[in-house]
Amino acid sequence: MMTMRPLLASLLLAFGAAAVHAADSLTVQLDWLPGGDKAFVYAGVQQGFFKAEGLEVKIVPGRGSSDAVTKVASGAADVGFGGISALMMAAAESKSPVPVKAVMSLYSSQPDALFTRADSQIKSLKDMEGKTVAMPTFSSSNALWPVVLQKNGVDPAKIKVIKTDPATLAPMLAQGRVDATINWVTVAPAFSAVLKQANKELAVLPWTKFGLDGYGWSALASDKIIKERPEVLKRYLRALSKSLTFSIAQPQKAAEALKAQVPEADVAVIKAEFESSIPLLKNEISQRDGMGAYDAKLLGATWSWVAQSMSYDLGKINPEQLVDRSFLAK
Repeated sequence: MMTMRPLLASLLLAFGAAAVHAADSLTVQLDWLPGGDKAFVYAGVQQGFFKAEGLEVKIVPGRGSSDAVTKVASGAADVGFGGISALMMAAAESKSPVPVKAVMSLYSSQPDALFTRADSQIKSLKDMEGKTVAMPTFSSSNALWPVVLQKNGVDPAKIKVIKTDPATLAPMLAQGRVDATINWVTVAPAFSAVLKQANKELAVLPWTKFGLDGYGWSALASDKIIKERPEVLKRYLRALSKSLTFSIAQPQKAAEALKAQVPEADVAVIKAEFESSIPLLKNEISQRDGMGAYDAKLLGATWSWVAQSMSYDLGKINPEQLVDRSFLAK
């Protein structure tokens, strides 16, 4: 019995330590279905980056950035992902403060682009006059489109617009039913595959080449977790940063991680989509300011684009009140 007491005491201590360090649960709201651009989140789970920070994450699919903002604001999710423009619009439209903050910039370069066929001879936005463009029925790019055109001296009225389901865009472009489509650069690999079946080649014209600047996709957090569980949020962002670094260095493994958790996904497509997002994540802006940072001037430019696209007064909101820089992972 004397030899059992130290062993029993050790077991009790171990059990107590395990209870103290039980994993903190987090619901992570995506802004869309699992895709290549989100592979790094799944890599973080598979590689144990979240677990190492004492976190157990539940990843939930979404239906757009506005949906993600709503879910985080309502408490249905603790953290999430979405375009910071959607957060700005929610704040501008709401009569009371939106209980959500952008806590980490992911895309420091805007993802919006014009997709066309390589043989279309469309090399600039001006070349779209007299042509037809298709866009998703619901997309943050839609409101920006006329503003970007006007900034480039193009009359929006001279371009025919068709709004349709996102799934029909690539076939329409491949079949020549439209001259161009509006998409994020991250889905270019999937479009290329569809056009290849029609013996066509995809040409991508990023709007950043036509003056569109500002922040895009961001990591979001509820005011509730910021106030009540700040250390948990800090650990989450630290794990997220490790996940990004790992995935940028090893996109194949990131794609395989998503495939492991979403069996119907195609590894080759996931990998190509994530690689398409790397220039949005890692570029001269993120290298200058640091990954995840929000520069005040560029944040203001982002709001300026949103305000113009939605006909808001620039004084409607202060974009600085929508970000919290204190949780940036170091």
